[in-house]
Amino acid sequence: MSRFTFFGGKGGVGKTTVSSAYALECIDADLETLLVSTDPAHSTADVFDEEFGDEPRPVERYDGLSVMEIDPEREVQDHFQELRRQLDAQLSATMVNEVELQLEMAHQTPGAYEAALFDRFVDVMATADDYDRVVFDTSPTGSTLRLLALPDLLERWIDRLMDKRKRSIDLYEKAAIGDREPRRVMEGDPILARLQERKERFEFAGKMLRGNAAFYLVLNPDDLSIQETARSLETLTEANLPVCGLVVNRLTPEPEPHEEGRGARYLRDRVGTERDRLERIERELEPPVVATIETRVEEVRGNLLEDVADDLEIAVSS
Repeated sequence: MSRFTFFGGKGGVGKTTVSSAYALECIDADLETLLVSTDPAHSTADVFDEEFGDEPRPVERYDGLSVMEIDPEREVQDHFQELRRQLDAQLSATMVNEVELQLEMAHQTPGAYEAALFDRFVDVMATADDYDRVVFDTSPTGSTLRLLALPDLLERWIDRLMDKRKRSIDLYEKAAIGDREPRRVMEGDPILARLQERKERFEFAGKMLRGNAAFYLVLNPDDLSIQETARSLETLTEANLPVCGLVVNRLTPEPEPHEEGRGARYLRDRVGTERDRLERIERELEPPVVATIETRVEEVRGNLLEDVADDLEIAVSS
C-alpha cells in the first residue's frame, strides 16, 4: 500500500472531511498517521476542535494520529528569505541589490506559492519516517496540479541551468589562464552545488509521487464539479500520476417512504438527479467510485467524522 495518500479536488467539495475520515481509518488499522493540511482555509482545526501548527501535533482524542497545518503565505516568505541568504553569500553587493528587486517581483507571481509550498511538501515526505501513513489534505485542484507537476518540469530546468553554468565556468577559466592548466573552479562552485542539491530534491519528489503515493479526487454530484474532476484526471494522467479512485461527497439523503409534502418531493427529485449524475461519473470517468457520502445536517466532526470514515471503501493496509 502507498505510504503517501493525497485527496484533491476543487475548493469546497469536502476534501478535509474525507482526508480526515481516511486518517481515522488508518489509525484503526494500527498505522501511525500524519494528516497534513496545505489548504489555506485549514478546516482541520474545526474537524478535530483543536489548534494545529507548522509542526506535527498529536490529536488528543485519537491515539496514533497527528496533524500539521502548513501556512502557504509563511512558506513563501521563508522561501524567499532563504534565497536571499544564499545569494548574499555568493554575489557582489551590486548584484545583490538587483537580485533583491527581482526576488520582490517574483514574490508576487502565481508560481511563487507553488514553488514555496513544493519545498515544504518535499520536506514532509523526506522527514516522515516516524509515520506509517501520511495523508495530504491538498489545496484546491488548480494549485495542487501545478504543484504535483513540478518535479519533472523543474528537473529539466535544473539540467539546463547546470549545463549553462558549467559552460560559463569553462569559458571563464579559458579566458583567465590562457594556455595554463585550469584551476578546476567548477569543482567548488557554490551555484553548481546548489543546483545539484535542487535536482536531487526534485528527483526524490518525483520518485515518491510515482512510486509510493496514491491519489484520490473528491467531487460533488453537480455538473461543475464533474467537469473540474475530468480536467484534473487528464492533467494527472499526463503527469503520470494515476488516480486510484473517486469519492463522491454530499449526496442528498432520500426521505423516508411515508414522508409526503413539498419538501419530500423536492428531496426525491434531487436524489433522482444526483443518481443520474452518479451514473454519469461511473460511466464517463475512468477511476472507480470508492465511496459515496451523504450530506450531514451538522458540521462533520467527532462521531460524525467516524460515521464518514465508515462510509469510505478505500483499502487501508500496512
